[in-house]
Amino acid sequence: MKFDEARRISHTLSQRMKITGDEKFSMKKFIIDVTELYWINGDMDDPEDLCLHGHAVAYIGGEKLEYDCTVSATALYLLKTLTEDHIIHEDNQMLPCCGHFYIPDAKLENIVISGCDKGIDWTVRHNGSNVILTLENGTEVTIPLKKYRQEVYRFADKIENYYKSCSPKKLSEDKFDHDGYIAFWNEWHRRRNA
Repeated sequence: MKFDEARRISHTLSQRMKITGDEKFSMKKFIIDVTELYWINGDMDDPEDLCLHGHAVAYIGGEKLEYDCTVSATALYLLKTLTEDHIIHEDNQMLPCCGHFYIPDAKLENIVISGCDKGIDWTVRHNGSNVILTLENGTEVTIPLKKYRQEVYRFADKIENYYKSCSPKKLSEDKFDHDGYIAFWNEWHRRRNA
């Protein structure tokens, strides 16, 4: 039953993207969406895989960025940018190829996701009640923080709903791995519910 729900969500997302992709962008400066959600083995459900993957598409200032990435990490990075600046190439990519493991802090409140150097990145800077997104090619857009927050929440909620539609995760008995996953969701929910 959970597998069918995951398949339905993935199909619905794919159809939404086909219907609303470029047309929807003409009305906004920033949109991020994902299609083809899956676990690393390609299945719609995998209780042992902690990182969700998918085909991410971001529209920023007339540019379309696409990448098959670890969308669970993307969602957390976006949530972080609601209160923190993110400078291109100084941290993890906004659309990261991978996330090999989570490094939790001592209180299990925050994590660092360790991955490779492949992915697509951009800068997010706060300026009063706005955020400024800057791409590697110099393209820059200014968006009201309120609108940016709505788009980030929409994306993050979509990723979390996919997790919820799948089987419960079988957490590792290894304390480091277990704590990393717990810290991931602790940080996620703290930032999402701020």
